[in-house]
Amino acid sequence: MTKYGSFPGTRPRRLRTTPVMRRMVAETRLHPADFILPAFVREGVREPVPIAAMPGVVQHTRDSLKKAALEAVEAGISGIMLFGVPEESKKDAVGTPGTDPDGILQVALRDVRAEVGDELLVMSDLCLDETVDHGHCGVLDAQGRVDNDATLERYAEMAQVQADAGAHVVGPSGMMDGQIGVVRDALDQIGREDVAVLAYTAKYSSAFYGPFREAVGSSLKGDRKTYQQDPANVRESMRELALDLEEGADMVMVKPAGPYLDVLARVADAVDVPVAAYQISGEYSMVEAAAERGWVDRDRAILETLTGIKRAGAQNILTYWATEVARKLA
Repeated sequence: MTKYGSFPGTRPRRLRTTPVMRRMVAETRLHPADFILPAFVREGVREPVPIAAMPGVVQHTRDSLKKAALEAVEAGISGIMLFGVPEESKKDAVGTPGTDPDGILQVALRDVRAEVGDELLVMSDLCLDETVDHGHCGVLDAQGRVDNDATLERYAEMAQVQADAGAHVVGPSGMMDGQIGVVRDALDQIGREDVAVLAYTAKYSSAFYGPFREAVGSSLKGDRKTYQQDPANVRESMRELALDLEEGADMVMVKPAGPYLDVLARVADAVDVPVAAYQISGEYSMVEAAAERGWVDRDRAILETLTGIKRAGAQNILTYWATEVARKLA
């Protein structure tokens, strides 16, 4: 044995020597087409309204939303997920703005489709929480509990008006039992077999939704633990997954993304439909807040979080950085 025999013959570091080498052997790559931009549009405002808890994100006017959609097209991202914020006086117990053809979300869907046509997937949040005066994701019964089946009837109506307004994809996000089947049937009944359903399959009751509540002007009192999933559970997610696929989901999603990468990986390994993950408001705000204080390198942290989500199995990522990151990747 020579005096050099104790040195390693296999050196993984050889594949990390230069930026070009690291790029060539990268196992996970981000691409603009991976991204979907969540966007909020608020009724009755003349200028975009900054969201204090989400630096850099706004409640759009109708005009600024159209501009954001065009910028998304130019950046090469795949979709825009719209959330409507009606005037407070229009909210009621059953979420009437959610099924009014002239409700803010439906108006925004028509605006964006007219602006971008089929160059961008126009997607719509299908949930009642932004439109009801109590802030829950469904209608309430006489005891103040969310009534699953009465809520499904409202979701069916919402699916139809959103499709009529131009949605390419609807995203039922309320975690009601049976919601995917009801929405699919409602769309098919009006001849909209072409509209896809993105199932919020594993949506957890998370502390990281806090900034989103400001973004949509939520009126919620209490919590959503009786219908959103318990953060302790993963088998439950797989059961929800099987039900959503059986009911006709075209795509499935895990939300939040970062704290649930294990769930995302399990889901991605189990299915042959596209898998999405939603990097939610709290995930966004933590990075922005830490970067503002100089505690992390903002650009590196953003790319690292997104790469982790992609590596765990997400084909598509909903992120508030979608357009910004897509431009940098290009």
